[in-house]
Amino acid sequence: MEVFTEKVLYIALFILVIHTIETLAYAVRMSGARVGRIASALALFNLMVIVSRMANMMQQPFTGSLIDAAPVENTLAFVEDQYRIIIGASTVGTLAGIVLLPTFIALFSRAIVHLSNNGGSVPVLLKTFTTKDYFKRGLHLFALPKRSYLKGFSLSNIPKRLFFVNMLVTSIYTIGVLSALYAALLAPDRASTAIMASGLINGVATILLVVFVDPKISVMADDVIQKRGSYSQLKNVSLLMITSRLLGTLLAQLLFIPGAHYIAWFTKFIV
Repeated sequence: MEVFTEKVLYIALFILVIHTIETLAYAVRMSGARVGRIASALALFNLMVIVSRMANMMQQPFTGSLIDAAPVENTLAFVEDQYRIIIGASTVGTLAGIVLLPTFIALFSRAIVHLSNNGGSVPVLLKTFTTKDYFKRGLHLFALPKRSYLKGFSLSNIPKRLFFVNMLVTSIYTIGVLSALYAALLAPDRASTAIMASGLINGVATILLVVFVDPKISVMADDVIQKRGSYSQLKNVSLLMITSRLLGTLLAQLLFIPGAHYIAWFTKFIV
């Protein structure tokens, strides 16, 4: 059987879009600091997070169906190859988010202002930004990253712990569902337990992100508004977090199989 099927392509595209959205979420705080409206920016940020999480939940049954459609012979290797393609799509999606970052900082800056001016109504905002006129304006804002965008970027004050925590959390979130599904193949007698563990894994990854990463970026954005910090510093740290996110999707390739074995082993203590 061919590994790269039409279903794998659709799932990979879905994952690509999810990781592009989550990468672009970093642009929201930068836009909020840019226009001086952090509260409105956080509302837009939360909306993007909810959309990406919902999209991630929607793709899970389709990803699981790849196991049901796998051949009887050489099942593990076949499923592994398919899942590695999907993990690779997360890396491509993150790269796409990096390429689109300057464009969406400009778009989100306008969206945040509109959201504040219309009383915080997201439906009104979506209605406004889906009109033909605003779509044309959005095309005029398209800009690829330039070397000048890195002006002032410095590695001297890198928050190393934040960098590695974000990288680890990203890798866990990327493979949480996939490793759990693969663990079901490794321990067929505990398959249901292994599959349900994916929710726990992603939940832990989300908690780590909320506790260790998000507050620090939000505080830095507040400091820009309060004139206690610079926008350049916020941009530097945001670019650093995006880089760690990209490396996290690459780390996911290394942790995929060990993670599946760990889940399969852990289920022994549950059943």
